[in-house]
Amino acid sequence: MITTVCIVDDNLDIRTALEEIVLMSDEHRLLGSFASAAEAIQKIPILKPQVVLMDINLGEGENGIDCVRHIKADHPEILFMMCTVYEDDEKIFEALSAGASGYILKKTAPTKMLEALKELKDGGAPMSSQIARKVVAAFQNRPAEPAAGQSDPALNTLSNREREIIELLAKGMLYKEIAASLFISQETVRKHVYHIYEKLHVNNRVEAINKFFGR
Repeated sequence: MITTVCIVDDNLDIRTALEEIVLMSDEHRLLGSFASAAEAIQKIPILKPQVVLMDINLGEGENGIDCVRHIKADHPEILFMMCTVYEDDEKIFEALSAGASGYILKKTAPTKMLEALKELKDGGAPMSSQIARKVVAAFQNRPAEPAAGQSDPALNTLSNREREIIELLAKGMLYKEIAASLFISQETVRKHVYHIYEKLHVNNRVEAINKFFGR
């Protein structure tokens, strides 16, 4: 199954490199590549890609996070993955709150980036390991509150296995890594994640983790 992709980055060299990464894969099809938020806001809703690689700083005061928020409001089905140099906590959580479902660094290896695009389409929330550690640390450093799974009645419907999987998701692990860790198949992981989303009434990994940890 082909995954359709758009790219938004104001740096020509980086944008070209990202285009080449997408074009090198038989499993992805590049629909468009844009240098500004204005162009992205105008054309992405028309092209309707499945996933978008979005830079944060688009130059001249333009912000990729605001671009995500704008498009996501009318097109919640489009999945956004931030692709940036920023590693600070504020940018990470602002991007996720705006509607991004993944966050990877531009220095990510091409093969890892393609894996992240596939993971995003499959319902995951791929993050570079450095970003995942910051997300986990942010949860760990929060003030004491009711234990995970106790603040919302919907959380009580999760099975022990589902709780185990959501805690691994919170660590930024990919489905294949969770499958290897739990000695189950990737398809079984996907089914568990689907049931987690269904029980918690959420649409992606970030929403599920936030709800589970009472964020």
